[in-house]
Amino acid sequence: MRCVIARFPFDLTRSGVLDSMRGVKPEPGAGESVIIGRRHYPVKQVGQVITHQDRRDFSAAEVLRAMSKLGFTCRTSPTAAPEVTLSPLQRASAMLGTPDAA
Repeated sequence: MRCVIARFPFDLTRSGVLDSMRGVKPEPGAGESVIIGRRHYPVKQVGQVITHQDRRDFSAAEVLRAMSKLGFTCRTSPTAAPEVTLSPLQRASAMLGTPDAA
């Protein structure tokens, strides 16, 4: 499949990616990842191995798009839950607590 990563076209195949990543130890990372075989690889590491380019030359989104088109499972980094902001009245009520049942 023809994929464009960092403005360069690459003809990538699922078996070619599997062969390229064989023997590569996954780096620790908490961001986006691609599951190749049974291992979770950081997206930037996969992009570097399959394109032989510096990690600063391409975005994680480009590699995620290419890997998902090839049928690999891609995980995005978990987003933090939005912080709940309370009004001053709600904040005061929370500090006072609920009345005890008599």
